[in-house]
Amino acid sequence: MTETPRPHRHAHLYSTARNVADVTRENVKAMRELDELENAKRGWSDRIADLLARACGHISFAIVHAIAFGAWMVWNTWGTDNPPDPYPFTLLTLWASAEGIFLMSFILISQNYQGRIADRRNQLDLQINLLAEQENSKMLLLLEEIARKVGALHDEDREVDVLVQATEPEKLAEQIDEAYREQGK
Repeated sequence: MTETPRPHRHAHLYSTARNVADVTRENVKAMRELDELENAKRGWSDRIADLLARACGHISFAIVHAIAFGAWMVWNTWGTDNPPDPYPFTLLTLWASAEGIFLMSFILISQNYQGRIADRRNQLDLQINLLAEQENSKMLLLLEEIARKVGALHDEDREVDVLVQATEPEKLAEQIDEAYREQGK
């Protein structure tokens, strides 16, 4: 038994939209919902890493650190007779190095997550583009058939024949690589 495909819950908009802005608004809403679904799958480590990467990515983070480091150096140079971290500030160097390692790790974890999201979006774009290509090919064939029936097309149109050939991603990738190699010569 074959299952009848269900229309997307946003599909009704295309028939009720008053303008392109309505369609765009609904598409943005659908993409946000996809993002929210993906965010709900995130583990605690991804959430913490992203939170820390965002917090450290502001100028205020750098300013607070510059002030704190400067205050530490002033306090350990002139502030006390028996400084806990005299010049060359070994404890401060240790702290800054350890903090740098952890921050770098959090940023890399966050970037890896963003990379996975970008890969997923690229895959979605590819699938949508392939579907659009298939739809366009079908429309070209239908238009050619209509043109032939109404007498507007008498000969085979080679351009239509070329355009309606099925898109094979592997062959396209090979053709792109070949074109780049030819241009590199």
